[in-house]
Amino acid sequence: MVEQVRSVGNPVEIGYADAKTLPWKSVDAAMDRPRPFKVICIGAGVSGIYAGIRITKTMANVDLKIFDKNPDFGGTWFENRYLGCACDIPAHCYQLSFEPNPNWSSFYAPAREIGAYWKGVALKYGLDGHTQFNKMVSHSKWDENAGEWIVEVTDVETKEVEVHRANVVIQGVGGLNNWKWPDVEGITSFKGHLVHSAAWDQKYDFKDKRVALIGSGSTAIQILPQLAGHAKHVDQYVRSATWIGFPFAGEETKAGLPGADKERYSDEEQQRFQSDPKALAEYRHRLMTNLNSIHSVTMQESELQKGAQATFWNNMQAKLEAKPHIAKFLKPNFPVGCRRLTPGPGYLESLNGDDVGFVTDEIARIDESGIVDKKGAHREYDAIVCATGFDTTYQPRFPILGREGSNLHKKWSQFPETYCSVAVDGFPNYFIVNGPNSAAGSGDLVVLLQTEVDYAVQCLQKLQLEGYKSLEVKREAVEEFQEYAQTYFKKTVFGTKCRTWYKSGRSEGPVTALWPGSILHGVKTLLRPRWEDYKLEPLPESRRNRFQYLGNGYTVAEEDGLDTAWYVMEPNSELVARNGQAATALMLRGQERAEQTNGHHCNGH
Repeated sequence: MVEQVRSVGNPVEIGYADAKTLPWKSVDAAMDRPRPFKVICIGAGVSGIYAGIRITKTMANVDLKIFDKNPDFGGTWFENRYLGCACDIPAHCYQLSFEPNPNWSSFYAPAREIGAYWKGVALKYGLDGHTQFNKMVSHSKWDENAGEWIVEVTDVETKEVEVHRANVVIQGVGGLNNWKWPDVEGITSFKGHLVHSAAWDQKYDFKDKRVALIGSGSTAIQILPQLAGHAKHVDQYVRSATWIGFPFAGEETKAGLPGADKERYSDEEQQRFQSDPKALAEYRHRLMTNLNSIHSVTMQESELQKGAQATFWNNMQAKLEAKPHIAKFLKPNFPVGCRRLTPGPGYLESLNGDDVGFVTDEIARIDESGIVDKKGAHREYDAIVCATGFDTTYQPRFPILGREGSNLHKKWSQFPETYCSVAVDGFPNYFIVNGPNSAAGSGDLVVLLQTEVDYAVQCLQKLQLEGYKSLEVKREAVEEFQEYAQTYFKKTVFGTKCRTWYKSGRSEGPVTALWPGSILHGVKTLLRPRWEDYKLEPLPESRRNRFQYLGNGYTVAEEDGLDTAWYVMEPNSELVARNGQAATALMLRGQERAEQTNGHHCNGH
C-alpha cells in the first residue's frame, strides 16, 4: 500500500515578501553545488534512454532510477516483432542526432535491428546501472509536504511491490504501448492460432496455413507482404480506406546515393559510411532535410497536398490494375495524412496475388473455426492475426494522483490536455515525453523527443540548483496552448474527418496526438522553458531570500580547482554570422564539456 500522506492543499504562489519575518543566513557553498536529487523515469524505450543519457551527463548528485515492465531496453522496439515490422521512416533519421549508426542494413530497418541500436546506445552510456527491468510502475502520488512523488513499483514476475520516492518523475512510455484486441463477439472462442501484432509469437509457422489478417493500418500493411506467398491463403479484413504512399526519398537514388527503392544497403555503401563520417553526415543531412521539408503537405488544399493525392491515386490504380475494385475501395474521401501514412512497399503488389483475399464485409463474430461476416459468410482459418492497434486515449495505465488527489485518468477522461506536450497542471515536477501533442505529423520525430527531454532536464536543473521545491504549469497556460493547437489543426488535414489515433481513435474532435506545427516549430518552441507559464514554490530555506542559491559567491570550478575558463571558444565567426544564437550555443557547449570533464554540473543561465 502507498503510505498515507496528509495533504496540505494547493500551495499559493510564494510571495517572498510574506517570508521576510523568517530568519535567514547565506549558505557557505558554491552556487552550483547541486543538492541531492532523485529522479524516476518510467520506461526504457527511446524516450527513457535519451532521458537517462542527458540526466547522467549534465547533472550531478542525482539518484536516477529507470523502470520498465519489459526484460530489456527498447520499448516499442522490444515489444513489436511481428512479420515485416520495420520503421516507416528512413533508419538514418530514426536515431539520436549525436549517435549515428553507419551499419543500418536497410533503408527501412527491421525491428530487431532498431531494438539492437537503442540497446547498444543505452549500454554505451551505462544506463544498465540505472535501469530495473520487469518492474512496472503501478501507482504514483504527489506528497505535498515533502515535495516528492511516492511511486509504487510492482515486479511483474513476483508481484512484490516496492515504494520509491523522487523529486521528479519523467513519463516516457509513449502512446502506442497498450495494445488491444478488436471488439468482436466470440474472439476468445477461436481454437486456432490467435495473435495480436504487438504480442507476436515468433515460434508459430504460417507456412501452408489459412490466415485472416484483421486491420488496414500501418501494421497490417507491413504484415501482408510477409504472409503472402508464405501462407497458403490470406484474407485481409479491411474496414476503412487508406492512402498507400510511395517509398520515401526516391531522389536520393537518382542522386546516386542509397535510396528507398533498394531493399538493402550494399556492403560497399555500409563500408563507406563506416570509413567516411563526413559522407555519412552529409547523407543523413540530406535525408533529414527532405523529411523536414514536406510539412506543407499537411495543409488542406496546399499544392503539395493536391499533388500527393493525385500521385498516390495514380500509383494505387496502376499497381491494382488487375483488381480495380480494391483500388476503388482503398481510395479515401479524406486528404493524404489525415491518418498516418505508411509507404507500404510490397503491399499493393500482394493484393494482386491469387492467394490473397480482400474482405470488406464487416465481421459479425468469430467462432472456434473462423470468422462470420455481417452477410453470413463463414470462412475457416488456421490462424487469425489482429493488427488492430492500441488504446490511443493516453489514459494512464496506473493511478497518477497529483495535488489534492487530482487523478490524471479522470482529468483526461474526455481527451488529454497538455502544456506544450510536456506538462499538466495539477501535477508538479511531472514531465511527459512522447505523450499527447508530441507525435510527428511530418518530419524527424526523434529530434522532437530529444528536445522534450532537454526541456525537462532544464526544469530539473532549475529545481536542483536554484532552491525550488516544485514547479507546476499554470492552468491558463494549458488552456491557451490547447486553444492554439486546436485552432491550428483546423487548417490542416488532421482536422478533417477520418478515424485515426491522432484523435484518440475518433473520427472527429480534438487532435490529441500531434504537435501543432512542424517538427522544427516544436523544437524551436521547446528550446527554453517559459518560466512565466509556471508556478514555482521555493524550498523552505529559500523562502526568506530568493537568492539563497547563490551561496558563498564562488562556483564549483573555483572551489575544486577545475577549469575556470570553460567559456573560451575557438574562433567561429562564420557560424556566428550565420546564426545569431550560435555564440551562446557554442559557449554553453563549452560549459557542458567542462561539466563532463569536471564531473560537476555548472549552473548555466
